[in-house]
Amino acid sequence: MKYRRILLKLSGESLMGDQSYGISPAMLTQYVQDIKAVADRGCQVGIVIGGGNIFRGLSGAANGMDRVQGDYMGMLATLINSMALQAELEKQGLKTELLGGLAVEPICKEMSRRRAVEALEEGKVVVVSGGTGNPFFTTDTASTLRAIEMQADVILKGTRVDGVYTADPEKDPSATKYTRLSYGEALEKKLKIMDLTAFALAEDNDLPIYVFDMNRTGNLLRVVEGEEIGTLICKN
Repeated sequence: MKYRRILLKLSGESLMGDQSYGISPAMLTQYVQDIKAVADRGCQVGIVIGGGNIFRGLSGAANGMDRVQGDYMGMLATLINSMALQAELEKQGLKTELLGGLAVEPICKEMSRRRAVEALEEGKVVVVSGGTGNPFFTTDTASTLRAIEMQADVILKGTRVDGVYTADPEKDPSATKYTRLSYGEALEKKLKIMDLTAFALAEDNDLPIYVFDMNRTGNLLRVVEGEEIGTLICKN
């Protein structure tokens, strides 16, 4: 197994499946089955999921809502998704720990490095909700921060595309895929892998990012076992 401890970053929109809003039970089940396959092989799994399928703070701000209030609402949306993920993980027989950038008793305890690492070492899947707990930061930044705190080997960014391309492959059929990029190349080419704050944090801490298609069953296990099916962004 290539990675012993991972931080899996999922978008909230990914949980919608074919729906236009909310959580698709079928997509939730599929994701958890893939996570279970990895956890059952001894890989320690941390997860951060966005909340865009329910509410997005930036969208609220664009419509005149106070940005800080909107961002806190977005954090609560990530908590709803995290609770759904936790429920399905436990339904499929996995032990979990739900932590949060915001402590919401009795649902989740406040995130701390010690709590997260202890839970991982006990074999639990650790789901961290609530972003960083602060407005003006995205869940991309939160996932990078949590990965560093957990001492994860890599951030696995699950998307609906099988890696990073020269252009959006869903719009440009001539787009070509990168298999490996340095942080500098990704910035120079203006490839929107993560927001700049998250990306800078990953680079400063020499934390690799692997972008892959999470919607294809079995891909998560393939990545963890070292199969090159996506795009790796790292120092060299």
